[in-house]
Amino acid sequence: MVKAIPSTRPILMADDDDDDCLMTKRALERNKVANPFITVPDGEALLEFIRGGNSGGQALPIVILLDLNMPRMDGREALRRLKADQRLRRIPVVVFSTSQSEEDIQFCYEAGANSYIAKVLSFEELVKLIETFKNYWLGTVELPANGNK
Repeated sequence: MVKAIPSTRPILMADDDDDDCLMTKRALERNKVANPFITVPDGEALLEFIRGGNSGGQALPIVILLDLNMPRMDGREALRRLKADQRLRRIPVVVFSTSQSEEDIQFCYEAGANSYIAKVLSFEELVKLIETFKNYWLGTVELPANGNK
């Protein structure tokens, strides 16, 4: 039995690379992911958005795609703050980074990341990766209820 994909809650991507955000958006569209896709350029904007500064009262994200190397507040600090916040810690965080450093991977899991995925080079690889992401995060696992602000 295939689980219905909860398509009203957004997927939130924190990444300062506009090309990565655009490619991810297109890969989600290619995989027919109906969830709204929202991007923010850094960890500060991520936390502001989730805490209601820019979300317009929108539901909490169903999952966060988090880059590590961003200006103002990097993904490491954003991850620490997300997982330290009682209300936000249950949002799944998938680190989506070019880093394949064992130190980064270990840090992210110790800080509470739910998955760590190395970014791929080609669009076709990204489409396949997003298909796997969709099947797992939006189709297989049971995620916490929405929890509006």
